[in-house]
Amino acid sequence: MTRPRGSIATAVEGTPEFEAVLRRLARRGEADLSRVEPAVREILEAIKAEGDPAVRRFVQRFEKRQVDAVFVEDYGGAEALARIDPKLRRALEQSQRRIADYHERQAEQLRTFSYEAGGVTLASRVTPLARVGIYAPGGKACYPSSVLMSAVIAKVAGVAEIYLASPDTSDEVRAACHLAGVRALVDAGGAQAVGAMAYGTQTVPQVDKIVGPGNLYVAAAKRLVFGEVDIDSIAGPSEILVIADANADSTHVAADLLSQAEHDEDAYPLLLTTDRALAAAVTQEVERQLAALPELDSHGRPRRQVAIASVENNGVALVVESEARLVQIANVLAAEHVSVQTARARELAARILRAGALFIGGSTPEAAGDYMAGPSHVLPTGGAARYAAPLGVYDFVSRSSLIEYTPEALRLQSDDIATFARAEGLEAHARAVEVRTKP
Repeated sequence: MTRPRGSIATAVEGTPEFEAVLRRLARRGEADLSRVEPAVREILEAIKAEGDPAVRRFVQRFEKRQVDAVFVEDYGGAEALARIDPKLRRALEQSQRRIADYHERQAEQLRTFSYEAGGVTLASRVTPLARVGIYAPGGKACYPSSVLMSAVIAKVAGVAEIYLASPDTSDEVRAACHLAGVRALVDAGGAQAVGAMAYGTQTVPQVDKIVGPGNLYVAAAKRLVFGEVDIDSIAGPSEILVIADANADSTHVAADLLSQAEHDEDAYPLLLTTDRALAAAVTQEVERQLAALPELDSHGRPRRQVAIASVENNGVALVVESEARLVQIANVLAAEHVSVQTARARELAARILRAGALFIGGSTPEAAGDYMAGPSHVLPTGGAARYAAPLGVYDFVSRSSLIEYTPEALRLQSDDIATFARAEGLEAHARAVEVRTKP
């Protein structure tokens, strides 16, 4: 697919090229963690053996800075909130309220329940995790939104101790930590931050679960420490699938594609449409809007080049023949963000069953979900929406089954239990019942 610099490619259904592109996109979640795994194992083993000294050593090696305290309880969150721009403070506070409101409603669906039947009392008990570690990326961007979209939910769930790991945090991030109820910071990034929270160090308490996206080293570290602690997912590059027909506004579609392209050179800005004319118009709009993006972001980091690389690496417009194919391919791709900009957007969205988050109608930009709508923007990537869910209150609780028999209830079930046990060759199981019920 040849194209000008900074232009999305077009693949039309019915061509061999289309099928090849679709196969590649369906496999986009196959991250090659194996190439960084040896280095990550070395980091994790050193942290497990040495604790804080190893964390400080790796911070100096990989982050090119020195840290005195790895675990920072007095991180100056209130002072940072007072220092930041008043407009940003209002936005952070509004976002915090909306995230809390949405997830308080979600928490109502996670109630403990119990019932009694025939002398057997059964219950499902839901309790918050005691201690959670949240990873927020640094380096290429500053993400106070990711702090709110994770820590606020943990707070709503009732988690007592919430820690944030992020390298060299800014005032914006510390302000978000204060608003979200973060108790302390782990002043490290990468695999060293994951290791510190997973194993604990002389100063960092071991957590029960680690959530939040990061680079390849963070993803590999999370996978390796799973079992020692729980994790939310292995996050890949950000992605958006815009589904559009002839009624869509090409300017809006292009803007939504670029809103994800600027995250990462490996991000996936994807268009799925039934209209070739719209695909051509969006291609032109992407080029125009790319040229108008500032070279550097507000923190002085290159941003336009990131978006250009993303568009060139992974930007594709898929042109299909019918609305039914829009739905079918959307469910196959199971994208992180799915924006539906069609004439009957709500009806079409109801048929898309595999998506991290759906943005319905032309007035609903994906960016609203990133910052203000309420549901968490920490979402499954790389096709994981086939089986995974957005970060939610359910990620920060544990569930226990409670079982209580009366003597009479056990007697009534005794023969069935013993028969079952002996069928599986487990005589001691059968006798554990019979010693209670047989004379």
